[in-house]
Amino acid sequence: MTNAETIGSALAACRGRIDRVDARILLAEAIGRPGSYLVAHPEVALTAEQQCRFADWVTRRAQGEPVAYLVGSREFYGRRFEVSSAVLIPRPETEGLVELAKETFPNAPSAVLDLGTGSGAIAITLALLWPDAEVMAVDRSADALAVARRNAHRLGARVRFAESDWFSAVPAEMRFDLIVSNPPYVAAGDPHLAEGDVRFEPVSALAAGPDGLDDIRRIAAQSVPRLAPGACLFIEHGYDQAEAVSAILGRSGLKRVQTWPDLAGIPRITGGWLDASADEA
Repeated sequence: MTNAETIGSALAACRGRIDRVDARILLAEAIGRPGSYLVAHPEVALTAEQQCRFADWVTRRAQGEPVAYLVGSREFYGRRFEVSSAVLIPRPETEGLVELAKETFPNAPSAVLDLGTGSGAIAITLALLWPDAEVMAVDRSADALAVARRNAHRLGARVRFAESDWFSAVPAEMRFDLIVSNPPYVAAGDPHLAEGDVRFEPVSALAAGPDGLDDIRRIAAQSVPRLAPGACLFIEHGYDQAEAVSAILGRSGLKRVQTWPDLAGIPRITGGWLDASADEA
């Protein structure tokens, strides 16, 4: 790697160590150019600083560290969000929550709550989609909220953030037309938590009890009193949890419970509605 003095030779030098796409992303970030620049200019020489940065990232990526953490960002719904090891890396399938919200509310809802906001990707995207809506986002991690606040400021989104263990710091009088959440839903003993990129992500944002459903149970039970009449709750979950989550939402008192697949056809989001005649008290 120390002799990799051009874009082309740098990429060739790490061939076989890391994925080719990852290498291109890392090198483009290391030199501050778009990926297309690498293809068009393989002969361009790298500075010593660029070589060192790229070499370090290649080594760390080879050890499993996620690309998003190395470059400090991840794209979500067409926008770049800052990420760090304090937050879960936004996944493409989570964009389905935004799509479902758009379909459900052709006109902006009055109040929206994102539970366990992490990087703020969902809340910020919804706030930019609905600039007149009151969007609140909570997380129990102060470090995660710091990332989310920086993302909101940089992207110009109006979001009210609060450090909160689900509803603990949400004002009791607030009622929401839409509550969304991508909560922890992996079983605490799942061996995948010790494999691949997931090893580097915060366990608190991934695991939730023996069956992975502890936080979803809490969210369902605590959300119902905070929903406005006719409002809805949408929760992302694991590929094999749709039946269990549907049962949890049904027992909480929500109606019209249903599940939507992600782009791969995997059951990914389950939601339900509070009866429109429900008492707000």
